[in-house]
Amino acid sequence: MEPLRFRRGVASLAKRRGRARGFTLVEMLVVLAIIAIMVAIVLTNQRSFNNSFTLANTAYDIGLTMRSAETYGLGTRGLGANANIGYGLHFDTSSNSSFIFFADTSPAPDTNSCYGPFALGANAPNAKPGDCVYTAGSDQEVSPYMINNGITISNFCVHVSQLIPWVCEHGWYTPLFQATLTSMDVVFSRPNDTPYISIGTTFSQPAWSAYYTSACLALLSPQGGTRYVSVSTTGEINGDAASCP
Repeated sequence: MEPLRFRRGVASLAKRRGRARGFTLVEMLVVLAIIAIMVAIVLTNQRSFNNSFTLANTAYDIGLTMRSAETYGLGTRGLGANANIGYGLHFDTSSNSSFIFFADTSPAPDTNSCYGPFALGANAPNAKPGDCVYTAGSDQEVSPYMINNGITISNFCVHVSQLIPWVCEHGWYTPLFQATLTSMDVVFSRPNDTPYISIGTTFSQPAWSAYYTSACLALLSPQGGTRYVSVSTTGEINGDAASCP
C-alpha cells in the first residue's frame, strides 16, 4: 500500500507543478495591455521626434539657402552677362509654402540705386544692377523653393530700429504698414555685410528701408510646433532662432 500512495503523491505533485508553469487568462491580458501601452508610447514619441526633426531640417534648409544667397552676393557671383549683382530670397503672402531664390539683375545700374549712390555714375566699376526687390519677369530666378511636409511660413517680420520694434505679416504694430507688408525681400550684395531688407514692392531710401536691420521667419508644422529663422544686421543667419516677435 505504501508504494501505491507514494506513486499517487508523486503524480499529484507533478500535476500541481504543471499547473504552476502556465498563465491564467487574466495574467495574459495584463501582459498584453502592458505591451500595448509601451508600443503606443514608443510610437507616439517616435512620431513626435520625426515631426520635430522635419521642422528643424526645413528651418536649417531655408537658413542654408539664405547663406547661399549671402555667399553669392558677397562673392559677386556672375549670372549670364551680369556681374557684380546682389542675390536674395523673396517671401510673399500669396504663397506660404514657397519662396524664391533670385539674382537682382533688374533694372540696369542707376546712380540712384538702392546699393548706391555711385560716385562715378551708373558706369562706375562698382555700379550694380537691381533695386533690392524681386520683380517677377525681370529679375532672374536662381531657383524656386517649395516647402514640403505640410510645413508653412506662418509669419515673417522685419525689425525697424529707432522707430518701431518689429513689423510683421501678422501682428503689425502700426496701420502704416498694413497695406505694404505683403512681401519681404532679403538681398546680399558686396561689399556690405548688412543685408538689404525690404517689404512690399519697393525699396525706398532713405526714410524707412534704411532702418530695416534684421528679419525673421516663423515656420509652422501641421502637427504642431514652430521654428524660427533669422538674419541679423551683421549678416548672421540662424536656423534655430529663439523666436519672432
